[in-house]
Amino acid sequence: MSKNKTAFITGASAGIGEACARVFAREGYDLLLAARRIDRLEALSAELTAAYGIQTHLLALDVRNADEVFDAFNNIPEQWKQIDVLVNNAGLSQGLDPIHTSDIGDWDRMIDTNIKGLLYVTRAVAPGMAARKQGHIINIGSIAGKEVYPNGNVYCATKHAVDALTKGMRIDLLTKHIKVTAIHPGMVETEFSEVRFKGDRERAAAVYDRIEPLIAEDIAEAVWFVTSRPGHVNINDMVIMPTMQASATIAIRE
Repeated sequence: MSKNKTAFITGASAGIGEACARVFAREGYDLLLAARRIDRLEALSAELTAAYGIQTHLLALDVRNADEVFDAFNNIPEQWKQIDVLVNNAGLSQGLDPIHTSDIGDWDRMIDTNIKGLLYVTRAVAPGMAARKQGHIINIGSIAGKEVYPNGNVYCATKHAVDALTKGMRIDLLTKHIKVTAIHPGMVETEFSEVRFKGDRERAAAVYDRIEPLIAEDIAEAVWFVTSRPGHVNINDMVIMPTMQASATIAIRE
């Protein structure tokens, strides 16, 4: 194991998580990468180790399953448990329907991934940070955690929970000298909309029609910015929007 710092990134197989992996590798971090799609992680690992000479450890992980999360983390080699930066990125939206017609299965998947998954991974990692009295937890939230929009009901609720949990973590971990940050993106063109609309690519593409959204790399660079501040500086909260978007519901299309 190298003496590089280590970043643990969930949901690292695509989108913001993958972009974060690329940025941290560029900056010399070894990477503990988790996602359900292990084949994508393997391809990403091969690319980044060749390009930057870093080391990686991969976890085929569904963050919704508490036993799976704790078993996976407890059974990795001891040196990989020394996490310097945790990026709680795994999250999703399912459906865009009013509360009275929404699919309960969609609710469960969002709650289990966006809230419980973040909690399980944090609970696995934070004790080690607390024992060492150092570390940085970065939670990827959403503008949906700051505002509520039509038919966003449960997704917005889960991201409001991420916002609240981040504030609570920051208080609880203050005496352990652990930094805690939330980053809340607006419209980002990733697999997000395709997942929300369950593979309907035409409907997903319409979300970004005639607008220049953020891209995953924009958020990854923001994650690196907050990580790279001096030890006495913590960026508590960051909201990042495309220039063409003013709020969750107001944007221009040209």
